[in-house]
Amino acid sequence: MTRAIVVHGHFYQPPRENPWLEAVEVQDSAKPYHDWNERVSHECYAPNTAARRVDESNRIFDVVNNFERISFDVGPTLFAWLARHRPDVCVKIVDADRASLAAHGGHGNAMAQIYNHMIMPLATRQDKVTQVRWGIADFRARFGRAPEGLWLSETAADDETLEALAEAGIRFTVLAPHQARAVRPRGAEAWTPAGPDLDTRRAYLWRGGQGHELAVFFYDGAIAQAVAFGDALERSETLIARLRGGFRDGDPAAQLVHCATDGESYGHHRRFGEMALAAALARLAADGDVALTNYAAFLAAHPPEHEVAIHPNTSWSCTHGVERWRADCGCRTRPGTHQRWRRPLREALDWLRDQIDPLFQARAAAVFQDPWAARDAYVEVLLDRDPGRLEAFLAAHARGPLDAARRVQARRLLEMQRHRLLMYTSCGWFFDDVAGLEPVQCLKYAAMALRHYQDLGGGHLEAELVRRLEAAPSNAAEFRDGGDVYRRLIRPAVVDLPRVIAHYAITGLFEDYPDEAPCYAYRVTRLDETREADHDGALRVGHVRAESTVTGETREAMYAVLHLGGHDFSCGVLPYDEARYERMKADLLRRYGRLSLADLVRGMDEHFGKETFELTHLFLEGRRLVVARVIRAVLDKHEETYRRIWAENRKLVHYLRQADAPIPDALALVARYVLEQDLLAELEQTGRLGAIAPRAFELADEARALGLTLDLKPARPPMQRAVLRALGEVADPADADRIARATALVEGALRLDVDFGLWGAQTRFFDLWRARPDARPALGKLADLLRFNLPREGHPA
Repeated sequence: MTRAIVVHGHFYQPPRENPWLEAVEVQDSAKPYHDWNERVSHECYAPNTAARRVDESNRIFDVVNNFERISFDVGPTLFAWLARHRPDVCVKIVDADRASLAAHGGHGNAMAQIYNHMIMPLATRQDKVTQVRWGIADFRARFGRAPEGLWLSETAADDETLEALAEAGIRFTVLAPHQARAVRPRGAEAWTPAGPDLDTRRAYLWRGGQGHELAVFFYDGAIAQAVAFGDALERSETLIARLRGGFRDGDPAAQLVHCATDGESYGHHRRFGEMALAAALARLAADGDVALTNYAAFLAAHPPEHEVAIHPNTSWSCTHGVERWRADCGCRTRPGTHQRWRRPLREALDWLRDQIDPLFQARAAAVFQDPWAARDAYVEVLLDRDPGRLEAFLAAHARGPLDAARRVQARRLLEMQRHRLLMYTSCGWFFDDVAGLEPVQCLKYAAMALRHYQDLGGGHLEAELVRRLEAAPSNAAEFRDGGDVYRRLIRPAVVDLPRVIAHYAITGLFEDYPDEAPCYAYRVTRLDETREADHDGALRVGHVRAESTVTGETREAMYAVLHLGGHDFSCGVLPYDEARYERMKADLLRRYGRLSLADLVRGMDEHFGKETFELTHLFLEGRRLVVARVIRAVLDKHEETYRRIWAENRKLVHYLRQADAPIPDALALVARYVLEQDLLAELEQTGRLGAIAPRAFELADEARALGLTLDLKPARPPMQRAVLRALGEVADPADADRIARATALVEGALRLDVDFGLWGAQTRFFDLWRARPDARPALGKLADLLRFNLPREGHPA
């Protein structure tokens, strides 16, 4: 391994979960995807597990998992989201690491990452320790092994940070070349200042004041710059040339040429970047004069022969050290903006931390044997909130058996600390305004920590936090400062139990919930419910028990929800009282039976006052679901009218088209609506039928003949399910009839120009192709339809 290459990808997304709901809500800026995690997964994470290699005609001849050939780290908060929403991607990432272990003598490609992308030099010593321990625990849970290396967010480092890594048993990390301060051969006395000529082709040894040691790799800055911001990913040949150009000719010593960038460069920031990477790695792997490896394997073969000292408080993305996360240093993404808000935001959150930690220390000392050790170990519960895991944690760390109230207190203390850590996620300072998505997310975590602080008896701190945030001026014209942002964006987002119950009650008019149903971060149990409905509206009166799945807090509540038709909802929620509940139920049902709307509304006011919930109080996902159902109900009322107009004027519309006369807009609108709805209904049946119904083609041909463009995007989910199911049936066994059905299904979808998830179908097909070489001759036409160029015999190149 005298000429080795490592390409490292730092894969990360900030946590985006609503802290009250523990779920990522719809983000319209990520359209057409649900949220940015989903979008980046579609553009980067999934493609890198199945990167296409294509020929001159842009037809696929191989599909490879890039994670098998690159060094990488995946942020714990991102991995948690992937595990919930893209488990297929998680499996392939873990499988890639397992393959790399076998290929590199037990040294895997995967590195750990600190837990929530905190800027470590700006953190307290205790926070540094927790971030490292949580990151290591997450890595062990995902990959089933101990990490050798650990990635620091933004490569931000100081000696105390490196000390925390070394103390935890980490063997190496990766930094930017300008973070090196001085170097010397091992055993030498004199240090040489490190500058632009730092040799990045070797590993260095860092020694801490407590005798700890850590290997440090400094990536090649020019190559990294070319990948992230230059032309290196435009063509695989350019990337190969950049990497090969990093070697020093004539030097017989072992050389490591390596670059490190955001993993999102490969497909998200740079479209098709994963394909350029895959092609380059395949070419390099085929060459005999270089070795594709990872940092751990290179370190095992070539231990450091030189020592290094680093500059304190430095990072890879701020030329001013770590000022980007606490000062108006000038680093920004948009010109013409100031960052004077950064320091007040940092100082306000530091102030909040300094209020929270003493309360935690005092209250947790009465519950836990060692409060900070309990916080460090709490990650085991975060990784799996299974009740058994919680019981094991409490048995190991509590001072003794805890009653129900003390268990809630123990969990609330640790959740306060979790959100206190999350509020320091680096993205909150990286961009250009305090009103941006990322700072707002950090402030939501701060608000959640405040709620726990208050519930634990710590008093009211919100007013003082808002006052301090007022020192953070905003660039946005609609916001004055951080205090304004908090009042207008954070307070309205706060979720309490009555709102959760209202959400459950209103959406329950449209969803058939079981007696025990999840509702975001709560579990709602129906203890009693009475329903009345007619063609104009509905009434439900209920008694429920709601339990927080995060803290275990349990409360009972009673509600009444009144639907007056359309978007008109009214819901009242109160703490449960048996006698009051029975009186309310009897009274509202009596009023409903009288069919007097005014009397029923007065009854709601009498029982709940004016503080009732409406449709706008629902959480965004549920709100849009209900609105869609309301709109659908409105349209259904006019469905018969549209169809009657179309039936009466269909021949006329066709005649106008044949006569080359314009079709009136009103008739075109009706024709498009009816044909579109009928075609979507036919396609919805595809999964059940296992084929596209002939009538679907007739409808599509008719629309085409009339010059009408139909919106068939809603057909994507059922068509995707149908195609993947057909390919799955081909896999076992691959008989001629099943192959013919799958082929006809894909051929029909292409003819209709319906999006059936081509990428996923290609990936599933290629797995089938590799697994069933005996069936390849029969799969040829399907391969052609899915844009492959594969040999009918033998294995793909």
